[in-house]
Amino acid sequence: MKILMVLTSHDQLGDTGRKTGFWLEELAAPYYVFKDAGAEVVLASPKGGQPPLDPKSNEPGFQTDLTRRFEADAEANAVLADTARLAGVSHEGFDAVFYPGGHGPLWDLAEDAASIKLIETTLRAGKPVTLVCHAPGVLRHAKSPDGKPLVEGKDVTGFTNTEEEAVGLTEVVPFLVEDELKRNGGRFSKAGDWESYVVADGLLITGQNPASSGPAAERLLAHLRQG
Repeated sequence: MKILMVLTSHDQLGDTGRKTGFWLEELAAPYYVFKDAGAEVVLASPKGGQPPLDPKSNEPGFQTDLTRRFEADAEANAVLADTARLAGVSHEGFDAVFYPGGHGPLWDLAEDAASIKLIETTLRAGKPVTLVCHAPGVLRHAKSPDGKPLVEGKDVTGFTNTEEEAVGLTEVVPFLVEDELKRNGGRFSKAGDWESYVVADGLLITGQNPASSGPAAERLLAHLRQG
């Protein structure tokens, strides 16, 4: 089993002067779900190399056993420091694609032609794509083979408007994930703020927030094992 994880290369939180990037728990939790199941994990990002970590995600209040495990894992950190350039990667050779969140993807992956193509071609090849927290926002320009928005008529979730409001970034982000998924015809559902919540609709699996990242990875694994 071989899984591609796609991370952001964007490190600026709008014009706030603050840093952003990927959210550590949303990488670490799925990474170990996959690794502990014996899967090979490959990381990619738009620019390749070391992707930016959202510094807030490594503050004590947001650390978990798995983020600490990742921080202490020399092999994992070596892989993270040398991500493949996304434009040079395709779904071929992979069984599935997983997108961790963090605010960074809203700026780069949501508009990245290579990311859009990867999502569309992976699903067309009959392989699952999983996106958590802010990452479902990168579906905004992806299309189904009939040219309609990819999420139209599909059950989806993602970082909610109330969660974005709670972190005080409603006016900073380029778009709100919940609003964008609904605008494109997605059947959006959610749990309470910060509660784990995962939705699967065929090959498309989405998770609401950081707490959903591990469960979303488990759902993906279950799908792959069903074959």
